[in-house]
Amino acid sequence: MSSIGFYLTLPLLYLLSILPFPVLYLISDAFCFLFYNVIGYRKKVVYQNLKNSFPHKTEKEHKDLQKKFYSFLCDLFLETFKTLTISQSEMLKRCKVNENAQALFKQLHAEKKSCILVMGHYGNWEWAGHSFSLTNPQQLYVIYHPLSNKHFDRLIYKMRARFGTKLYAMKDTVREMIKNKNEISATGFIADQTPSPLNAYWTNFLNQETPIFWGTEKIAYKLNFPVIYIRIARLKRGYYEIQAEYLIKEPRLTQEGEISEIHTRKLESDIIAKPEFWLWSHRRWKHKRINIPN
Repeated sequence: MSSIGFYLTLPLLYLLSILPFPVLYLISDAFCFLFYNVIGYRKKVVYQNLKNSFPHKTEKEHKDLQKKFYSFLCDLFLETFKTLTISQSEMLKRCKVNENAQALFKQLHAEKKSCILVMGHYGNWEWAGHSFSLTNPQQLYVIYHPLSNKHFDRLIYKMRARFGTKLYAMKDTVREMIKNKNEISATGFIADQTPSPLNAYWTNFLNQETPIFWGTEKIAYKLNFPVIYIRIARLKRGYYEIQAEYLIKEPRLTQEGEISEIHTRKLESDIIAKPEFWLWSHRRWKHKRINIPN
């Protein structure tokens, strides 16, 4: 998109962001009809992903899940841009860190321990970052891919940093974490992205051979930061709860692949329980395993 296109779009995004939630969700319903029934945005990708992940389900069940996913995807899109203007109090009303999670992070902070947060593209991960920063004592860092469009990159960066979150560009993550290792922090890794098949941990995930980024495990091992799994549960439309649990307290005591396997199984369990809240439009299985001869 050109600079002119961006500046023409920007007022529309701000207009969407100031709309009351009931109006926003009416627009989301219209978007869902458009994307699902008219445009068919990645419809084949979504259906194939669901079919491969849940081969025991019927065609009707796959179609029902597909429709539920598109409804959630449109909500997620508009909720994300709502963060341009949402207040702190509304943010915490809409996305709460539950009491057990708050206690866990307060204890870690009291022990002066930094941690690694691992999660998936499940629930509203954008809102979760804001609520974490507003609720917990750690400095939150999230890892992101800079966008090729510099205007949208600045906008997304501004949105994600509104309530105190700081960002690491993916290529700088290790260097920046080492530089800031004496700060009590929490660094969020979204671990269900697609790495190169030649440099990945391979496992079975949702009934398919799947490559997993080594980064989360290797950085946890190098810095010996505890690994915490974050679950972003959707309670009802427009309301979420952030839950947290220890996965690994001493990463240096683990075997190779152990951390990657544990957090993958946690995410898989959440997806199986409520499939419609995961990002099925992502081409998660575009790579196939390459067997390299000895």
